[in-house]
Amino acid sequence: MSSRTPSSPLARAERLARSPAFRRGGQWWLVTGSGSVLATDPTFTGKLNRFAAAMAAADQAIANIRSQQDDPPTPHPGRQR
Repeated sequence: MSSRTPSSPLARAERLARSPAFRRGGQWWLVTGSGSVLATDPTFTGKLNRFAAAMAAADQAIANIRSQQDDPPTPHPGRQR
């Protein structure tokens, strides 16, 4: 059992950017004004999977760039300043 207790059911779900889609337990759900609807169309859920993977890759690329910007410059051997 996890030591963290989420404050809402969505806290354990993976929200897809600012969309009404979220993945929970390997299934995609769409949030509507009156509740949530399970997405079952394989073409649609496949697109959601690809988009989620692209977003994760973009987030990682941004994190890598930011960490490189935070690192001090490495000295170049043989160069004198």
